[in-house]
Amino acid sequence: MQHIRAHVLVCGGTACKSSGSQKVRDAFARYLEEYKLQDEVMLVETGCHGFCEHGPLVIVYPEGTFYCRVTADDVKEIVEQHLYKGRIVERLLYREPLTQEQVPNYDEIGFYKKQHRIVLANCGEIDPENVGEYIAVGGYEALGKALTQMSPEQVVEEVKKSGLRGRGGGGFPTGLKWQFAKASVSDKKYVICNADEGDPGAFMDRSVLEGDPHRVLEGMAICGYAIGADEGYIYVRAEYPLAIKRLRVAIAQAEEAGLLGRNIFGSGFDFTIHIKEGAGAFVCGEETALMASIEGKRGMPRPRPPFPAVSGLWGKPTNINNVETFANVAQIINNGAEWYSRFGTEKSKGTKVFALTGKINNTGLAEVPMGITMREIIYDIGGGITNGKKFKAVQIGGPSGGCLPESMLDLPVDYDSLIAAGAMMGSGGLVVMDEDTCMVDVAKFFLTFTQSESCGKCTPCREGTKRMLEILTRITEGEGREGDIELLESLAENIKATALCGLGQSAPNPVLSTLRYFRHEYEEHIKNKRCPAGACEKMLSYIIGDDCKGCTKCARNCPVQAISGAVKQKHVIDQSKCIKCGACMAGCPFKAITKG
Repeated sequence: MQHIRAHVLVCGGTACKSSGSQKVRDAFARYLEEYKLQDEVMLVETGCHGFCEHGPLVIVYPEGTFYCRVTADDVKEIVEQHLYKGRIVERLLYREPLTQEQVPNYDEIGFYKKQHRIVLANCGEIDPENVGEYIAVGGYEALGKALTQMSPEQVVEEVKKSGLRGRGGGGFPTGLKWQFAKASVSDKKYVICNADEGDPGAFMDRSVLEGDPHRVLEGMAICGYAIGADEGYIYVRAEYPLAIKRLRVAIAQAEEAGLLGRNIFGSGFDFTIHIKEGAGAFVCGEETALMASIEGKRGMPRPRPPFPAVSGLWGKPTNINNVETFANVAQIINNGAEWYSRFGTEKSKGTKVFALTGKINNTGLAEVPMGITMREIIYDIGGGITNGKKFKAVQIGGPSGGCLPESMLDLPVDYDSLIAAGAMMGSGGLVVMDEDTCMVDVAKFFLTFTQSESCGKCTPCREGTKRMLEILTRITEGEGREGDIELLESLAENIKATALCGLGQSAPNPVLSTLRYFRHEYEEHIKNKRCPAGACEKMLSYIIGDDCKGCTKCARNCPVQAISGAVKQKHVIDQSKCIKCGACMAGCPFKAITKG
C-alpha cells in the first residue's frame, strides 16, 4: 500500500497561474521524480487560496508550511531541503508587512487569523477537478440528506431559519425567495446561478467556481429539490475560461457519479445543470436581463412584477441566486440553521467574502463573519495601507456602492449598517484608497463604468448618468461651475427614484456618498480650481521650491525640455510645455518639487 507522507498544494487559481504557478507545478513533478519522492509526496493543484498578492503559493502538509511568490527556480530547493532533508526554506516564507516578522504556517498569518471560512473552506485545499476529493471532505452529503431525510418544505424552512441573505448585492432573504418559487404552480421550474461577476476589482465568484465548483452544483441541486425544479443554468461570463473549464469537468464528474442527472440517490429527483456563457455585459447581472440573455435575447431588464419566482426563464417560475449564496447552502443543511446563525449579527447572518484591492498591502479574498469592522478588514487582514500612506476612503459594493471615510472605519460590516452609511454590501468588492486619491475622480471613474454599461432601455439611466458624467468631467478638468453640486444631487435623486432596474437605481451611489463625506473636495475643485489630492491631471502643476540646489537632474529627466536653469541655481518649469508626467518630482534628490 502506497504511503503518502506529505502533500504539496500548488495554487492553480487564475491569479497564481498568471504569475507562473503552472511552471511551478511542472517543476515539482519533475524534481519529485528526480529525487524519487513521487510515491511519497502527493502533488495537488488547487484553486485560489485567497492570498493573491503573494502568489504563486505553495503549502506543504502536514506541517502547513506556507511558501509565497514561488518561482520554478525555487522548486528544486524546496524539494531537496524541505521534502528530502526536512529543512524549511526560510527565504520563501511569508513576512508580515508591518513587522516583517517571518511566519512559517499559513494559519498563523495575519491575513487568515480573523477569517472564518465557510464558502471558501475547500478553496486552496482540494483538487477542484477531482470529485473524490470533494466527497472526501463531506461533499454531496447535504444533497443526500435533503433528498433522503427531508421534505422540500423542511429544506426551505431550514434555509429560512439560517438567516442567509442573498450575497449578490440585494441581500434578500434566501429562504423566503425559495418559498415564493416553491409556491408557484407550474409544470416546469428553473434554478439559475448568477455568476456574471462584473464589478471592477471583484473576483469572489470566479475563485469559488475555480476552487470548489461542486459546492455550487450541490447548492443548486438542493434548491432544485426544495422548489420543485429539475433544471438549472449557471450564467458565467466568458472572460472566466478556467472557471468554465472546471465547471464542465465538475458537472461531468457529478453526472458520472450519479450526483446529478436522473433519480439522484434513488430518490426519484432529477436535476440537470447547463452552462450559459455571457458576453460580459454588466447589466446582465440584473436577474431579468440575465434571463433574457439565456433565452437568446438582448440582455435588457424588464419591469417587475411579475417577479422571476412567478414568471422567470421562458415564463416559468425561476429562482436566481449568486455563486456565494449557493455555496453556503450545503453547510447549512449539513450543520443546521442554528449553527449557521451563530455567525454574524442579528439581521445579517453568516459570513461574507470580500475581494480586497487597491492601496492595501494584502490584496486577495477574505471571508469574514458579518459584523466585523472595516478597520479589522483593512488593517488586521489587509495589512494596512501600502507605502505607509494614510488611509482616506474605502469603496464598498462595487460601482453601485459608496465610498466611506476614515470616520467610518469602526462601522460594523453588515447589510443595514452599510445602507445607513450611504453604501451597500454589493457582491463584495472592497477598494481601499489612500491620501493621494481624488474622491471626485473616483466618483467619475465608477460613473464612467456604469454609464458605459447602461443598457439604454430607460431614460433616467441612459441620459441621467450621461449628464452626471459630463458635470463630473468638467469639475475634474477645472471647469466646474457654481450650482454643479446641487445639480449632481438633483440628477442623482431622480435617477434613483425612476430608473427601471436596480443597477440604474444604484448608479448614482458613488457620487452621493462622495458628496456626503468629501463635499469639500468638490468645492475645492469648483471654487479654487484645485485638486487637493493632486490627482486631476488638468488641474495639476509641478512647482520647484526654494530647496532646489540647481543639480540639473530634473532638467535632464524632463522628456519635453520644460525645465530650465543654470547649474547651482534654482530651476523653473515652463507650465505651457509641461506634460505633467511627474518625472521631475520622482527624480529630485532634494524633494524640492511639489504638486501645486
